[in-house]
Amino acid sequence: MHLFFTPDIQAEQKQYQLSEEESKHAVRVLRMNVGDKVQLIDGRGGWYEAEISDAHPKRTQLAVISYSADFQKPTYHLHIAVAPTKNIDRIEWFLEKATEIGIQEITPIISEHSERKEVKIDRLNKVVISAMKQSLKAYMPQINEAVSLDVFLQKVAKEEGLQKAIAHCEEDQAKKYLNKEFPQGAKYLILIGPEGDFSGREIETALSAGFIPVSLGEARLRTETAALYACTEIALLNR
Repeated sequence: MHLFFTPDIQAEQKQYQLSEEESKHAVRVLRMNVGDKVQLIDGRGGWYEAEISDAHPKRTQLAVISYSADFQKPTYHLHIAVAPTKNIDRIEWFLEKATEIGIQEITPIISEHSERKEVKIDRLNKVVISAMKQSLKAYMPQINEAVSLDVFLQKVAKEEGLQKAIAHCEEDQAKKYLNKEFPQGAKYLILIGPEGDFSGREIETALSAGFIPVSLGEARLRTETAALYACTEIALLNR
C-alpha cells in the first residue's frame, strides 16, 4: 500500500495532481507508473482510492476511484499540553508515537522551569504527517502554537465538558489515576511539565482552573515518556 498526504483534496474531486514532492517520491523513489493504485488521506478523515493516470516526476496525475469519510474516526478527543524538552528530538519522538497510538491535539506550553522557550511548528507537523502515513490514519493531529502556561490555563479554565488533569511530581497531594477517574468517549486535556516539573504556583493555578492531579506510576518519568504514558492510558481507556 502506498499512502500519500493530500491536504487540499476535496471529497467530490475525480482528478487530482500530487505535489511536486509527492510526485517525485511516487515516480522516482517508488517507481510507480500509469495504472498503479494509491491511497490518499486529507488529514480530515477522508480516505481516497486512486489510480495513476500520468506518472510525471513533478506533477503526477491521479484518477480518484472512491472516497470514504470519517475513516477510523476517533471516539474521543485527547489534547496533551506538554512543555517542549531542551532536546527537541525527544518531543518529536513523542509526537511520532502519540500519532500512531491516537492523539488529536498538542499544545507546547512554556512554564517557569522550561529550558526551551520556542518550537518550530512546521518541523513538528512533518513528524506528525510521517507518523500518520506510517500508521494509516486519516486524521492529522493539530499542533498549536507554543503558549505560556498561565495564558493557556486562562483560556481553558471555563471550557465546559472537558476532563482536565495535571501530572506533576509533588508528593503532598492525593493523586488519582486516569483510567479510573475519567469516563470513556470524552474530551481530555492533560498537562505534562518540563524536566524541572511545574512550579508550586503553577500547580496551584492549574488546580484552581479545574485540573485534577494524576499519577503516572511510581517512577519519575522524563517529559516525553510521561506524555506518551498519558496518551496510552487514554487510548486503552477508550478501546
